[in-house]
Amino acid sequence: MVKIMNRKNCLNAGDRAPEFSLNDHNEKEFNLSDFKGKRVLLSFHPLAWTIVCAKQMKSLEKNWKEFEDLNTVAVGINVDSVPSKKAWADSLDIKHIRLLSDFWPHGKVAKLYNIFREKEGFSERANIIINENQENEFVRIYEIGELPDINEILTFLRELE
Repeated sequence: MVKIMNRKNCLNAGDRAPEFSLNDHNEKEFNLSDFKGKRVLLSFHPLAWTIVCAKQMKSLEKNWKEFEDLNTVAVGINVDSVPSKKAWADSLDIKHIRLLSDFWPHGKVAKLYNIFREKEGFSERANIIINENQENEFVRIYEIGELPDINEILTFLRELE
């Protein structure tokens, strides 16, 4: 089952996921290719320190164990710097979910996935699930102010089991 919300210039489900490497909020390198054999949820959010983005990351943290049980690595990703992400993770009490910094080159991963908003300088709010073969399996773009429904993601993952 493939679920997708199409939008001009967005990657489609079934497309090969672009490889990337970024540092997380603890300055640990995250390489997409290190997770072959697992699903990866890239949960893009525009900016740290905002209410909707905080709720989005807290929902990932709250469900980290279920993601693990579903053979899925969930990460948050946006254009904030590593020190900002670290302070934000600490303020949100994030202990299990990695928050990736797409700071420099500014928005390079969001651009790879065709979801960078040039005018605003940040990504769309989006969830992209990459399967075990590193293909996009689920792509959903949300309104900037809309909180993604974590149950939609978990239900999709459960149905794949």
